Amino acid sequence: MAVDLSYNPEVLDLVDRTRAFIDDVVLPLENEFAGDIEAAGGDDLRRSLNAQAKELGIFAPHAPIEFGGLGLDMSDRSPVFTAAGRSTFGPVALHLGAPDEGNVHMLAHVASPEQKDRYLEPLAKGEIRSAFAMTEPAPGAGADPNALRTHAVRAPGGWRINGVKRFITGADGAGMWIIMARTKGEPGDRGGATMFLAPGDTEGISVDRHVRTYDRGMLGGHCEVTFTDVFVPDEDVLGEVDEGYRYAQVRLGPARMTHVMRWMGIAERAHDIALDYVSTREGFGGKLGDLGMIQQMVADNEIDLAASRALLTRACYELDRGEHASDSTSIAKTFGAEAFSRILDRCIQMCGGLGVSEDLPLARLANEVRPFRIYDGPSEVHRWALAKRAVGRARKQKEAGVRHG
Repeated sequence: MAVDLSYNPEVLDLVDRTRAFIDDVVLPLENEFAGDIEAAGGDDLRRSLNAQAKELGIFAPHAPIEFGGLGLDMSDRSPVFTAAGRSTFGPVALHLGAPDEGNVHMLAHVASPEQKDRYLEPLAKGEIRSAFAMTEPAPGAGADPNALRTHAVRAPGGWRINGVKRFITGADGAGMWIIMARTKGEPGDRGGATMFLAPGDTEGISVDRHVRTYDRGMLGGHCEVTFTDVFVPDEDVLGEVDEGYRYAQVRLGPARMTHVMRWMGIAERAHDIALDYVSTREGFGGKLGDLGMIQQMVADNEIDLAASRALLTRACYELDRGEHASDSTSIAKTFGAEAFSRILDRCIQMCGGLGVSEDLPLARLANEVRPFRIYDGPSEVHRWALAKRAVGRARKQKEAGVRHG
């Protein structure tokens, strides 16, 4: 039986309306301010674009319907997020960018009814932004979450949190926090973490500085944050105590795939720009697009885009079936992150001097996609995890007497 990879008419209409909004409203703003979301107006711009997206019925396609979203599953999100991702301002405009989108997803699955009313509803509706505080300066948690050093200890009626976090996206101006802290064991021990919810103005939370990075399209920066005797009452523990890493998996797999979706939009846009250029630019007795070396780069872009879409589709299928999808999400994330960098590099090369100039957005878009090979797990960590699981399966099969070949 054939596998149906088509989208229903409602999703296709949503994609068309999203694409039109991005092309007509959002892209001109991004180009005017060279992709710097803060220079373009920051949160004031976000609120304005969110209001327009709500009027068009394209706001928060991922969020639960009861909290103002469209309730799309992972598979149906893919073409919509990709259409929004054509602009680096697009995820902000539709309220589907990191970390808010991932936090909405996790709260919808893990939060208690009271926590949903207090935290999920205003976040899903775009009334506030959020931050997910996990990564720490060395020797704390980074690609290795077991190195977690921020700790929470029991206090009357709740917990006290102390520690330092770094590269916390959206921290400056966040209206709510999800904080990962160790509640059992020592740094290096497996497990023993708990997630805590806190309003943005909670005493003891200090956003100390912005860590400047290549990308300029995310509100609130990537910040270093200190937690000093931050009190969180028992009712704001997210999920069960000591089970934070297990709950984090609810967020991490889908969030990696929505990153692929958004950056896919940038890669498609760059490819379109390069195709437009080489199909009209004269050189060496004809159009550049008729030259074999250019055609090879065009073909390699087409292959990278098609493969990325196929891997993304498989991962979303597994996630929608309720599967853990560890392998498929790692594969799609790793391949996509590296493919998008290759695509941007080829596009710049095809456009020559214009490619590295400010007359085209390609060079700055290359800076936007490069961090994806690190964000949500470096490619090397995903390869290590994939290999470790594959070797483990082979050992189990051997022990069970399964023969190959």
